[in-house]
Amino acid sequence: MEKFALLARLEAKPGKETEVLNFLKNALPIAAAEPDTDRWYALQLGPSAFGIFDTFETEEGRNAHLTGEIAKALMAKASELFSTAPVIEHVELIAVK
Repeated sequence: MEKFALLARLEAKPGKETEVLNFLKNALPIAAAEPDTDRWYALQLGPSAFGIFDTFETEEGRNAHLTGEIAKALMAKASELFSTAPVIEHVELIAVK
């Protein structure tokens, strides 16, 4: 059962919304290839607000994701795509269905 999660909040720069949307869509196969990432969701929260929510069974899996290819690409493109630095929160899951 998943016990650990990450919630990343992303605010696109004006005019970069489509690029952020495409970046997130293109990240899906990378997330799917990560053996310790149980679930991975890309979210659009508003016109320029996006997010990523992913879950893990172990702390090690969560840490591996934080140093993985999506995280590297996200940070490499942060100044180009986002109006503020991505906010990444460690989440502990208390109930999962």
